[in-house]
Amino acid sequence: MTIERRWGLLVAGAVALGLAVRVGFVMANPHLRPLGDAGEYWGQANLLAEGKGFIEPYIYAATGQQLQTAKLPPLYIMLLSLCSLVGFKSFFAHRIWSAVLSASAVGLGALVGQDLAGRRVGLMAAVVIAICPNLWMSAGLGMSETISPSLVLLVLWAAYRMWRRPGAGRAAVLGLTIGFATLGRDELILFAPFILLPLAFGAVGRSWVQRSRLLAAGGIALAAVVGPWAGYNMSRFSHPVLVTDRLGLALAAANCNQAWSGPIAGFWSMKCAAASVAGARGDESAQYAAAMTYAVKYLSSHIGGLPKVELERMGRTFGFYRPVQQIDIDSYVEGRPKFWAFVGLGMFYSLVPLSLWGGRVLRRRGLPLFPMVAVAADVVVVVLITYGTTRFRVTLDAVLVLLAAIAVDDLIRRRRREAPRRRPALGASPAPSCPMSGVGSARTRRAASDA
Repeated sequence: MTIERRWGLLVAGAVALGLAVRVGFVMANPHLRPLGDAGEYWGQANLLAEGKGFIEPYIYAATGQQLQTAKLPPLYIMLLSLCSLVGFKSFFAHRIWSAVLSASAVGLGALVGQDLAGRRVGLMAAVVIAICPNLWMSAGLGMSETISPSLVLLVLWAAYRMWRRPGAGRAAVLGLTIGFATLGRDELILFAPFILLPLAFGAVGRSWVQRSRLLAAGGIALAAVVGPWAGYNMSRFSHPVLVTDRLGLALAAANCNQAWSGPIAGFWSMKCAAASVAGARGDESAQYAAAMTYAVKYLSSHIGGLPKVELERMGRTFGFYRPVQQIDIDSYVEGRPKFWAFVGLGMFYSLVPLSLWGGRVLRRRGLPLFPMVAVAADVVVVVLITYGTTRFRVTLDAVLVLLAAIAVDDLIRRRRREAPRRRPALGASPAPSCPMSGVGSARTRRAASDA
């Protein structure tokens, strides 16, 4: 009863804890230099606030030349520019602002956990999100993964609302969240086919016309968010660019001898990235198109070695291939503190078995698991296409926390012989399950009706 009565206060405490942890990490390293993409995000945000648009910051600083760039997705840059607009332009200030943005995931974790399995699950998820290094280190380093957990949790919140009561309004909200997630991390566009499509066409009790309308509502909302950015890119580059144009360069960096064998097998090589655009002319999109050609040429002549390198990429991302070396690489390339990286790896190893248990509990209670599986599938697809690295896993870590909290709650309920809670999200009327979730049976519909 204590959790029920003091829910708001406890969640606020968890959010405060998460904010304190994140700000504390920044304050403990106040003079940290931006490494890798962090410098790009910081520089672009300041230039955007000055009215110069999205231009390459390093070239502008060195030569004053304003070269258009779309190598990074825009949402994190735009959020950082809000800090710059009010006069706080230092990398330290942007890291503090990133800590605030990152702490939003704590409250969202509480919301999604509560809707899925009750307030105790929501509170446990919030506390773990608050303290898990995998979910706060990016903020202290100034990386775009700062906002990834929040974006994924928003998509999951909208997805389960749509599952409980499919309607055009809720489909549109889901489309909006996927659109913003795409602007934050371009690979999250895969949530459209992985989550929106099965929810729309799997809505039980709807005609095919109604299902098509659900998909259209979600698709239109998604396009309304992503479309203006894509149109802006189309107007400033010689080659078609939707969200980013960096895929070609990423493929070139990940598909060469250095990245396929030797000590960094499964990772990427800066030398290969540079070689792929050497001599290429034109704007950024033209150069990265040349990098794509470089990568395809290498792949076509080394296809037999692809299964091995794919396993190495997966191993680097999920911690079963040279995990200590990967921590060393993350520390060198991104500035991740090794101590907290090891703590994060240990928590990841602990969360995985608990999340598998939590997934079974979720299915047993009649709730679809596929939206969460979709997050894992998105990470896997990205790794298989590009390369293996810890930062790609951040979106999945938030899901593992939710499922682990459900597992622990199940253990508590078994010990106390409590009945599981099945409550519709935000007062929505329950609806039958989506059959594509694997739980669209009569048993599931009865469970939803009893919620």
